[in-house]
Amino acid sequence: MDALDQTTDIDALMHDIGRRARAAGRVLGTAPTEAKNRALTAAAAALRAQAEAIKAANAQDMAAGEAKGLSKAMLDRLLLNDARIKAMAKGLEDVAALPDPVGTVLADWDRPNGLRIARVRVPLGVIGVIYESRPNVTADAAALCLKAGNAVILRGGSESFHSSHAILAAVHAGLAEAGLPADACQMIPTTDRAAVGAMLRLSDFIDVIVPRGGKSLIERVTAESRVPLFKHLEGICHTYIHAAADPGKARAITVNAKMRRTGICGATETVLVDRAVAAAMVPALVEDLTAVGCAVRGCAETQALDARVQPATDADWDTEYLDAIVSMKVVEGLDEAIAHIAAHGSDHTDAILTEDPAAAETFLNAVDSAIVMVNASTQFADGGEFGMGAEIGIATGKLHARGPVGVEQLTSFKYQVRGSGQTRP
Repeated sequence: MDALDQTTDIDALMHDIGRRARAAGRVLGTAPTEAKNRALTAAAAALRAQAEAIKAANAQDMAAGEAKGLSKAMLDRLLLNDARIKAMAKGLEDVAALPDPVGTVLADWDRPNGLRIARVRVPLGVIGVIYESRPNVTADAAALCLKAGNAVILRGGSESFHSSHAILAAVHAGLAEAGLPADACQMIPTTDRAAVGAMLRLSDFIDVIVPRGGKSLIERVTAESRVPLFKHLEGICHTYIHAAADPGKARAITVNAKMRRTGICGATETVLVDRAVAAAMVPALVEDLTAVGCAVRGCAETQALDARVQPATDADWDTEYLDAIVSMKVVEGLDEAIAHIAAHGSDHTDAILTEDPAAAETFLNAVDSAIVMVNASTQFADGGEFGMGAEIGIATGKLHARGPVGVEQLTSFKYQVRGSGQTRP
């Protein structure tokens, strides 16, 4: 249900939110590290203290999601339990423990005329985050933006409306304890889709937008936004089992990469198997995957090797299932695997499983994705696993930020020039 009635002027609402965010961002941009860290640790404490209220809000969203017919994977993304609330709180504390990037001198040098020039990290200003059903993004995005000195405007999915607002209340408690403005972290108080369009036009107030969600959301934001984007495109991730893969290692990694959590963007959606080992590996992989409830769709060669494999259509190679379904294809060596990923991947995360160092290096250099892995589960595509405390998304574009968008990626830089009376001839 909406927090606002249908008479609300969405453009006026968004203009006011943007104006207040810009003002709060100026305060936050020069806030001392100690104040930002105090806000984060206090927000973590508030998350733990308010766990019952957060779970009650989440129960409303879960009931609505079940009534709406959301898939098991989507409901899993939406669910908040004690363990996940504790993980959110720890994530805030982990971000507080990170070095403050603001004010870091990236480079400095002297000119022959005596000018001293320094390139220094600064906040981006105001960041807009548009996300779908994962309410934990509310805490992650708020924490990262706060630590990097940015104000943030959040637009969570309608499925997580109550959960996200309950989390926001804990963040506001942390900001209040540190004496920082509540407007530094705002959430659009309506599920009206018109608010997204209005947000995309707030170029006077928002410096960058981070959309994370399905293909339709990314396409809409890309088409309509007047604000620069860090695009978090869908995760059509691949695991390629090379001819020189260790069979036991490959089986364990593949099952983890697909099934640890099927609803996250780092879940493997397509398994590529080298023809040289397909006769042995395909039946073993199908056995492992079906044993844990995963449906396998495959090419004709894969089907011929195991009768449990259902036919894959052309669309399967371009599908982010976010569910217990995987596509499987037999490929003729490294070059065909790389070509398949180039044709069907989403530039997110792709892995090779091999004991051949030369093949690993070729894959690392030739696959043009934000994250490329060797002998590891694609489920490690996560800012927390990278030691970044948390992430606001996995950027699949190539400008400014790429891969996990953490604290450093939410800053820009400026040049500070110090003189002693120089004039230019």
